[in-house]
Amino acid sequence: MRKLIAFPCAGETLVGTLDDAAGTTGLLIVSGGNEIRIGAHRGMALLAERVARADYPVLRFDRRGIGDSTGENRGFESSAEDIAAAAAAFRETGVERIVAYGNCDAATALAFFHAQAGIDALILANPWAVEPSDEMPPAAAIRSHYAARLRDPREWLRAARGGVDIAKLARGLAKISKRPPRPAASLASRLAAALPEAQVPVTILLAKGDNTAIAFADAFRDPAFDAARGKVTIEQLDSASHSFASAADKHWLLEKVLKAL
Repeated sequence: MRKLIAFPCAGETLVGTLDDAAGTTGLLIVSGGNEIRIGAHRGMALLAERVARADYPVLRFDRRGIGDSTGENRGFESSAEDIAAAAAAFRETGVERIVAYGNCDAATALAFFHAQAGIDALILANPWAVEPSDEMPPAAAIRSHYAARLRDPREWLRAARGGVDIAKLARGLAKISKRPPRPAASLASRLAAALPEAQVPVTILLAKGDNTAIAFADAFRDPAFDAARGKVTIEQLDSASHSFASAADKHWLLEKVLKAL
């Protein structure tokens, strides 16, 4: 049965949707960006419905300042109290073990803050590890994009006919030619430090063609992540959809979530 619940968080009220089920292991869905709990393409609502049918209760919620919840939206780096409040409210429904799922910066937030919430396992999809810089995609995504195009004879013909935006090409080449070392305070460096410290199982899901996933995979090759490699399980899907939008993507995601549960 699906119902709305409300619970306190640092003087504000968070609103969530609970898909009840018989099991005592539950899925906590943390939304990424400024997305409300229904998710892109109703993806989180559909995932919750399907997981609940498998007898696992699911809670998804709006953090402070998003959707139906009160307060100020201060971004994913200020969501530790929101995640902890949601986990506590979930346990009050009878859930004993919590597996948390987040996509994009919600995945990064869970990597940083799961311990405070007492989360028992993590599913991190396309973790956000990119510093905001300009309107261009991450350098790793640009490199991957150009590599694919250079392997396609049709792209050479298109370039010869003048069908390429030279200014955009120049900006992209300029960005990928600069590969400065990551500062200790960067998101990627902080993820590299946080993942090995996790005392719970961590599964990372990557849509291989998604820019955010490409940037994370590129960062993960850095020696800073050496300590994390033996601690996490990485599963990859041949898709460019950041939100796992297609029916096949949704089925793959459901399989991975049920396996973690």
